[in-house]
Amino acid sequence: MFEREYDVIVVGGGHAGSEAAAAAANMGCKTLLITMNLQNIAQMSCNPAMGGIAKGQIVREIDALGGYSGIVSDRTAIQFKMLNKSKGPAMWSPRVQSDRMRFAEEWRNLLEQTENLDFYQEMVGGLVIEGNKIKGVKTSLGVEIKSKSVVLTNGTFLNGLIHIGEKQFGGGRAGEKAATGITEELVTLGFESGRMKTGTPPRVDGRSLDFSKMIEQPGDEQPEKFSYSNMTSPLKKQRSCHMTYTSPLVHDLLREGFDRSPMFNGRIKSIGPRYCPSIEDKINRFADKDRHQIFVEPEGWNTVEMYINGFSTSLPEDVQFKALRSVEGFEKVKFFRPGYAIEYDYFPPTQLKHTLETKIIDGLYFAGQINGTTGYEEAASQGLMAGVNAALQVKEKEPFILKRSEAYIGVLIDDLITKGTEEPYRMFTSRAEYRTLLRQDNADFRLTPKSYDIGLATEQRLKRMEKKEKESSNLVSFFKETSISPKEANPVLEKKGSSPMSQSGKLFKLFARPQITLEDVITFEKVKEYINENNLEQEILEQAEIQVKYAGYIEKEKNNADKLNRLEDVRIPENFDYSKLKSLSFEAREKMSKIKPRTVSQASRISGVSPNDISVLLVYMGR
Repeated sequence: MFEREYDVIVVGGGHAGSEAAAAAANMGCKTLLITMNLQNIAQMSCNPAMGGIAKGQIVREIDALGGYSGIVSDRTAIQFKMLNKSKGPAMWSPRVQSDRMRFAEEWRNLLEQTENLDFYQEMVGGLVIEGNKIKGVKTSLGVEIKSKSVVLTNGTFLNGLIHIGEKQFGGGRAGEKAATGITEELVTLGFESGRMKTGTPPRVDGRSLDFSKMIEQPGDEQPEKFSYSNMTSPLKKQRSCHMTYTSPLVHDLLREGFDRSPMFNGRIKSIGPRYCPSIEDKINRFADKDRHQIFVEPEGWNTVEMYINGFSTSLPEDVQFKALRSVEGFEKVKFFRPGYAIEYDYFPPTQLKHTLETKIIDGLYFAGQINGTTGYEEAASQGLMAGVNAALQVKEKEPFILKRSEAYIGVLIDDLITKGTEEPYRMFTSRAEYRTLLRQDNADFRLTPKSYDIGLATEQRLKRMEKKEKESSNLVSFFKETSISPKEANPVLEKKGSSPMSQSGKLFKLFARPQITLEDVITFEKVKEYINENNLEQEILEQAEIQVKYAGYIEKEKNNADKLNRLEDVRIPENFDYSKLKSLSFEAREKMSKIKPRTVSQASRISGVSPNDISVLLVYMGR
């Protein structure tokens, strides 16, 4: 039934698995994607949205590298918003509301159009291993499929257990069975496993809601898009979301069910996502608040189904229903299905290398929620990186590792590998030391050339990026070289409350003033002429504005990154014996022996490793 031997087998067809399969196949590897249900490829199991704070930067990075998430998000979006526009550009984060059904369909279409990619629907129940090397997988029907590498992206399916009140049943998500066998086999091989929890809110019938009692939340007036490619276009029309609030009455009704809550009666023992708590967790932890926001998000263009963001719960369905009916606008609500919590197995990611290959089994990679992360975007980025590195290993080429100063994806993977996680990990802008460098607007500048070099990003993408980089750089040079007179500048300066010019000065210096915006500068005749002559698009103007306004911050952050990257160049031998360094603290010896940092810089980020321990290490290594 199958090829004699695949280069890469990807297990699981969620966001991580889809990106992994696409990346490996696009890099020329014969790839097989095995999933339990081919109808649910890249299913949005939770909220129908992509992007958001820091997550939007990750989607842009995936797109810049040649992944599909940005393209699919654009093609299936029903609303676009650039979040945090009131703050500096390092904080701007794109987000789309998605059409859930079309999202999965578009992913399936793109994957089916990808050369070198085969599909098979079945459960993988075991691995084929010889010595410490992966050789393939075993399906639940007993079929062995051989492969040079395997990427596990099992999501919430490994021994998944769904909780609704006092009821519990096996499942990877609502209506789908759990995956068994893999956890047990990996544990016998020496892997450490754990349990995590996540949850989802009820889905309701939009026809039963009174939106006139809610606050409308429309998309941006001038929507942008995720993908840097010319394969997508900004939205011409959008669907609104709506917002309402819980109340003391709603909280009291929810509390009535706490004695039947699996969260509070000890039935759920695992840890859920700190930054996306259930509604019962919120009213318990923040007892002083008499209301919480609820966002009503449409599931698509043509469906009446609504996702109730902010009301994630595992309380009994009758309690969920009674409480939700007391929310303003929900007085006549009809359920499509109740919310639930799900517990699942994960493997602490300190057991991985920076390539996402396991330290115990060569050629075996983990990506997504199996590594303890939460979120489509975090999963997709890991999938892409695992797929890329599996392909590079098959081709006997150098691995592809992104530094913390190069991408949010680099921060994400380094955090997981170096620090591990005991609760579902999600990305925030605050986790990145170099967020002024890692903006959503410049991900293509940062990553497309690197991706082209390894054979993933296309030449067309590279040329598009180079054209954008050249045009924005030329525009910045124009601002630096072009003078403007007080006569032309002062009317605008006075209008904006900025001190007038007494003599001619460069446009760059004028533009750098905090009160002066892009809209002000393009009113000057010289600037208008330059833009028209060169036929510059809006993204070029915005890129130049950021480079002018934040030149000092960007330069300072680059210098800081360069200093710290010197420690990245001090490599530690793979089988280094830390026990012989008696001057190291016991904790440092223990943790570095377990994590096996690649560089001194990574060692410095391990929890419990002190600056003194790093000094000892540097002295020993002749630095």
